[in-house]
Amino acid sequence: MQQSAHASSGSGLTAPLPDMNLLPALDALLRAGSVAGAAAELNVSPSAMSRTLGRLRRVVGDPLLVPSGRGLTLTPRAREMQPRVQAALAGAVAALRPPADVELSSLRREFRIRANDGAALSLGAPLLELVAREAPGVRLRLLPEGEEDPADLRTHVDLDVGELPDPLPHDVRASTLREHRMVAVARAGAEFTREPLTPERFAALPHITVTRRGRAHSVVDEHLAGLGLRRDVLATAPTFGAACFFVLRTDALALVPAEVAGEAARWMPLAVLEVPLDLPRFSSGQAWHVRLDTDPAHRWLRGALARVAEEVRGADEN
Repeated sequence: MQQSAHASSGSGLTAPLPDMNLLPALDALLRAGSVAGAAAELNVSPSAMSRTLGRLRRVVGDPLLVPSGRGLTLTPRAREMQPRVQAALAGAVAALRPPADVELSSLRREFRIRANDGAALSLGAPLLELVAREAPGVRLRLLPEGEEDPADLRTHVDLDVGELPDPLPHDVRASTLREHRMVAVARAGAEFTREPLTPERFAALPHITVTRRGRAHSVVDEHLAGLGLRRDVLATAPTFGAACFFVLRTDALALVPAEVAGEAARWMPLAVLEVPLDLPRFSSGQAWHVRLDTDPAHRWLRGALARVAEEVRGADEN
């Protein structure tokens, strides 16, 4: 154990710390009751252990081990010290040991996860199912996206999920969850859903565009313009979930991530159609502050989310 220069006293003054490397030797001497026994336990020579005992006597102000017949015996001060020395050494070892694996069945923890609409819709339910099965004492608090600041991860957000800013702050770690492709959803039974969409038919239909800022123009319009086509944006929606509801009573299309479409179509009368444009894919990930990087419970949560994302990806591909 590395020696520290000073320690704070109860009065607020500082005093030099003794050499904390002496603590294991003191513990061994008090338990063995002999220099030879302590030397063998710590794998040092008896002469080295004898010198260490001399240092300990000066530090403690007590002989600790004194002659008794052909051996040594503990002084009253040494016997009184023994349980405290053992407890101090055990505490130091525990403090310096890497974190133990978390016991999920007894874990009691609340995690605050900030997620965008797409991540909450596609990953929220399967993540809750997994958490309930593996760590029933864990509680999730999903926070809505807004004007995200990665600095929030330093204080009140445990995990950021969705499209991550680039670059991230130096004290934020991140991992990619998956890539996303966009598909179109429409009211099930609408006549135009009976055949694959062509760029012309796609552009001719009214559209619901998902945007938090009410902007109707997107990369979709740029791709259509390259083909000499334009679309009519019937409405903008603030979330993918709202867009799925909007198309239920219109003959409009809404573009949403494929995994969102798949989850929504399980519960809503929606048709899922391939987009007849070569739209770019986008990535989503999870980000967390470095203070939680080695935390076993947080590491499990990140792994659980990655497993869920992989399962959702597999379902989308199949």
